[in-house]
Amino acid sequence: MLKVIKRFFQTLIILIIVTIIIRSFFLAAYKIPTGSMKNTLLPGDYIIISKFDYKLSTPRYIPFTQIEIPHTTLFNFKKPKINDIVVFKFPGKKYDNVKDEKLNLVKRIVAIPGDTLEIINRNLFINYKKIPSPIKMQSSNSKIISDGVKEKGIYPEIKNWNADNYGPIIIPKKGDIIKLDIKNVSYWKSIIENDTDSSNVSIEGTVININGVPLREYQLKQDYYFVMGDNRGNSLDSRFWGFVPEEYIIGRVLLIYWSIEIDTTENSNQSIFDNVRFKRIFTDIN
Repeated sequence: MLKVIKRFFQTLIILIIVTIIIRSFFLAAYKIPTGSMKNTLLPGDYIIISKFDYKLSTPRYIPFTQIEIPHTTLFNFKKPKINDIVVFKFPGKKYDNVKDEKLNLVKRIVAIPGDTLEIINRNLFINYKKIPSPIKMQSSNSKIISDGVKEKGIYPEIKNWNADNYGPIIIPKKGDIIKLDIKNVSYWKSIIENDTDSSNVSIEGTVININGVPLREYQLKQDYYFVMGDNRGNSLDSRFWGFVPEEYIIGRVLLIYWSIEIDTTENSNQSIFDNVRFKRIFTDIN
């Protein structure tokens, strides 16, 4: 009997260790909380993401917690590309109810480093070429905001842009040398501060300081990406809070492993399985 118990606990410990390794280095699970990716991903979808599609890194968090720890990239495999749906750490400081810098978001990459992005009457253009919309994109029925009409909360604040008519804007890339002055420092401040964990930009009169050192130029250390939700009319994305640093990307969405309808009204006669969306289970994401 003691041998059976001992073998059981040995097997349990091995399973726990394997689970921790898989969650830390290779795969992770997330729940979709909002409708910003409709109809590709729905609220109540549970997804698996691949952490090693782009790189192999040490864990960002203590396993099974949201406690962030220092991490490093061990190997780089490939770069994120346009149309990849990714999970990433929220790069903004706050946006209305989005105030948790440890919050993870799910969006589609629509532009990569060096691209020129523009939105004209809700049509997306990359490098001045119109890009087809995602197959399952949910369109808005609201009136298009005219070009030149400034919308509150749009990034960057210095531009008269809105979510329907946006840009053109160039996506920053690693190695870009930024010439800084008093007029443009407000635009580059958040980018530089996200570029490394220790960067801090301050302004004293006409003097621009980075980590306490007066500088008039800065060389970017990371590549950046522009992301949008497939529910273009109801998504807080790069149009509102800016670019995603490559280091903030956690992984690429692989599939839906479970899905529950969470928008239904309460019904005491329903079982736990009545709200399961069986057709979405083990669905590939693209």
